[in-house]
Amino acid sequence: MSMSAERAMKLGKSSDEIVVGAAWPFADRNDGFKEGLELALEEINQTGVIGSKIKLEQKDDLSSVTDGLTIAQNFSNDLNVTAVIGDRSSAVTVPASKVYEQAGVLFLAPTSTSPKLTEGGVSHIFRLIPNDTQIGAEMADYANSKMYKNIAVFYANDEYGRGLANSFEDSAKISDIQIIDRVSDYKDIDDLRRLVNKWNALGCDAVFVAEAMPDGANIILELRKAGLNLPVMGGDALDSDSLIEIGEKAVEGVVVASIFNPNDTDPKVRDFVESYKSRFGAEPNKYAAQAYDSLHLLAAAITEADSRKPADIAAALRKQETWPGVSGDRSFDASGDVNDMHIVMKQVKQGQFEYLK
Repeated sequence: MSMSAERAMKLGKSSDEIVVGAAWPFADRNDGFKEGLELALEEINQTGVIGSKIKLEQKDDLSSVTDGLTIAQNFSNDLNVTAVIGDRSSAVTVPASKVYEQAGVLFLAPTSTSPKLTEGGVSHIFRLIPNDTQIGAEMADYANSKMYKNIAVFYANDEYGRGLANSFEDSAKISDIQIIDRVSDYKDIDDLRRLVNKWNALGCDAVFVAEAMPDGANIILELRKAGLNLPVMGGDALDSDSLIEIGEKAVEGVVVASIFNPNDTDPKVRDFVESYKSRFGAEPNKYAAQAYDSLHLLAAAITEADSRKPADIAAALRKQETWPGVSGDRSFDASGDVNDMHIVMKQVKQGQFEYLK
């Protein structure tokens, strides 16, 4: 009998707590994720789910593929585990998801955008955020609206960076935007100065940075030191307060993609923001909102399926027309990608993020 079948059989007979795993770089790159999970857990367990409470088991993946795979194997070996929420980066999530899929564990990815996550006919994997193709297209539309026609791309040579850079370039070409250069590494500040001089000579209008934090902030900082005076844009992985903390004046004017606006007047968003502030003394960001939505979405799907079996919950997720979260409404296509989720733009102005219309 396969591990997936064993899990379904065991969970079908269980009436104990519903075990949910969470894998995330909690110690070094938490960004409110743990707090968002804990707030959702408190709310859900006030009434329970199909007669049981959720037991949340959190493990730190250290932003490491090796640790992420070890955690995935450990969660998968535990037949009591119904679902796992994680990891932060696509570089960890994509390989870990293959372990969960093979073991029949429902896997919810709240922040990983690589298209590879849902390729290959997966049945237990769901992405809770627009993928790189969607984000790249939105950023290219923004660049076109600003009349940028020559753009240089600086990207991380990893799953996230390559995917977002490729998607941005593909969408940019549709709008007749020229990608004049693609760079993933540099030797020193003199090397960066040569790059900046080349971009200026080629009539560069803006730079698109497909990097995650904290590297993204450090690269923008170094580019400014090398003399870059052009507008800078980035994907959702730059959507972090640490961008401003690290980059300071160097990131002034930087535009990034996001999926959560704490200033939204929607009652459920206002309730979440107030509850989070009351509980933790700070305003929630994208990561807190995604964590909160992930656990609430899972609880709603378990209730709809009236089952703790991963396959039943996955079927319920695919059947739902729209689920209203604080980060936006969600439904899923056959591959597990989120449909039509709203993307918002943020810009650093006077040392803080401002949401753009």
